[in-house]
Amino acid sequence: QVQLVESGGGLVQAGGSLRLACAASGRTFSTYYMAWFRQAPGKEREFVATISRSGETSFNLDSVKDRFTISRDNAKNMGYLQMNSLKPEDTAVYYCACGAPVYESTRPRDYTYWGQGTQVTVSS
Repeated sequence: QVQLVESGGGLVQAGGSLRLACAASGRTFSTYYMAWFRQAPGKEREFVATISRSGETSFNLDSVKDRFTISRDNAKNMGYLQMNSLKPEDTAVYYCACGAPVYESTRPRDYTYWGQGTQVTVSS
């Protein structure tokens, strides 16, 4: 069982940066692949990025590949999403998730554990 709590969201102007954090409870966090998803109003939940158990490899949505960086610190049971050059279309609730059976899973239904989400709003 893993509990996830996101933080770091907020209101930022286009071109700005935010760093989201995901705090995980339990001692088994390092055994899970971790991912970030986002959901804009009226849209389906969308995959953003995922990272391997060790943190050595990651995989991002094409539209954020050069702007967002996923990372993790297993010693602290923490995951992160560094978001640079933010655009209004990045506005959404951002969720961290873990528990997928395979790496690079982009489907929300593959993930067992979810945080409550943190709102990111980018103004133009």
